[in-house]
Amino acid sequence: MRIDLLLADDFVLTEVAGIVDVLMIANRVSVKTVFEWRYLSLTGGIKHSRTGVMIDTHPIGPRPDVEYLFVLGNSDPHNIALSVRQHVSNYTFRNAQVFLLAEAASRYIREAGDEAGAHTTHWENSAMMQEGQGVHQLRGALAVQDGAVVTCAGMEATVDVTLGLIGRYVSAAAKMTVADILLHEKIRDFGTQQPFGGAGIAQTGDPELDMCLELMQANIEEPLPINELVRVLGMSNRSLERKFRMILGTTPNTYYREMRLSRANNLLLNTTLSIREIGLACGFGGGFSGLYKRFFGVTPLAVRKQHRVGRPKSRA
Repeated sequence: MRIDLLLADDFVLTEVAGIVDVLMIANRVSVKTVFEWRYLSLTGGIKHSRTGVMIDTHPIGPRPDVEYLFVLGNSDPHNIALSVRQHVSNYTFRNAQVFLLAEAASRYIREAGDEAGAHTTHWENSAMMQEGQGVHQLRGALAVQDGAVVTCAGMEATVDVTLGLIGRYVSAAAKMTVADILLHEKIRDFGTQQPFGGAGIAQTGDPELDMCLELMQANIEEPLPINELVRVLGMSNRSLERKFRMILGTTPNTYYREMRLSRANNLLLNTTLSIREIGLACGFGGGFSGLYKRFFGVTPLAVRKQHRVGRPKSRA
């Protein structure tokens, strides 16, 4: 099976590893070359990751002859290098399947118009599109297949997507061996919800605490009082406080506030919403700028100005 990886400058190294390491180990486990891959870009030449790693690429051609294409994100969905619908069409026309990761998926969704409901992207990009562009029908799944195109969350979920791909060509035992070598404890299917920004959330292993975190995540714009949380959970304030301190090393109020500040920071960097609108969207009716400065050590206005000048990205 031949696979093309289409990169742009500032590509996400985690996503490259999530593809290539899985393919490499699958070949080793199979004791033969089942998968081959090559690195491409729109122009060819050296492409740099955000971490400084360089990959030499070939220019993408008009007549692809492989079975799969991965288009990787690069931490900026507005980057012109991610506008690759024509190349996607070239691959799908020749019966190849295309995987669009994170920002590449976001760009494809934005250009697809009313087809957006059939796709997903990384939750940070989804939040940006929902708040800044009025796109509300995106799914929170790790990946969504729509014909020959699969939009994906990217990041570590790239490992799950690539494990699903190799499972078409190697035995179940071989696929599980690859996951074991990677110390990948659980292979998630496409429908698994993304943690934190999707419908799911990172799990602590404590059912009551996990339910509390889900309630917090679902009520960011209009935060629930802690008394209401413990009522829904059927436990006392003291018991909830104890769980937070033992497992997360913080208090429920502090955790909830920092969760909302993290979402506010994402909106600040990735949307054109006003600072007041961001504060309201994250449950801060007043005093948002002062609270932000106490937590991050800088005002939201200063961060936004710096972002516009230096264009720092939200993902590594």
